[in-house]
Amino acid sequence: MYRKIEDFKQDWAHASNGTKMVLDALTNDTLNQTIVEGHSTLGWLGWHLANSPMFFVEKVAGLELTPVGNPSKVPTEAAAIATAYAQIADEIAQKVDTLSDEDLLTPVPFIQGDAPRGAVLRMFIDHQTHHRGQITVLLRQAGLPVPPVMGPTQEMQH
Repeated sequence: MYRKIEDFKQDWAHASNGTKMVLDALTNDTLNQTIVEGHSTLGWLGWHLANSPMFFVEKVAGLELTPVGNPSKVPTEAAAIATAYAQIADEIAQKVDTLSDEDLLTPVPFIQGDAPRGAVLRMFIDHQTHHRGQITVLLRQAGLPVPPVMGPTQEMQH
C-alpha cells in the first residue's frame, strides 16, 4: 500500500516505462496471438492495459482521466494501442500530484469492500505487472523480441 505520493510516482514511472517498452514491441500481425485458442490475445491484453486505468485510477482513486477509446473495441494497429497507453500513463503521472499523502489513506469503495486509496493504486500496478508478464510470454511465442523490462532478456544474451 502506498502511503506517500512520491513512492507511487516512482513506482509508476518504472512500471509504466516497462509497459511502454512491451507494448512498443507489438506488431500488427501478432495482435491475435494467444497462448491457446479462446484466451486473451496480445491486442486485447495491450488494449486492456490502456483502458484499465479508467477503473482503478479514475473510478476508484478519483483522478479524472481522458478515455483513450472504447474498451471493447481493440484497435487493429499495434501503434494505436501503444500510443493510447502512453497517453493515459503520462496523464496519470501528471494528475497524481493532485492527491495528497493523506488521500492515500482514505478508504474508497472497491471490489470486495472499502480499501485505502493507496492500496488500490498498489493493486493497479500489480494488475498491470500481471498482464505485462502475460504479454511477454506471448511476444516470445509470436517470435518477437522481449524487451529488457526487468533486466536482460534471452534475446540480449545471444
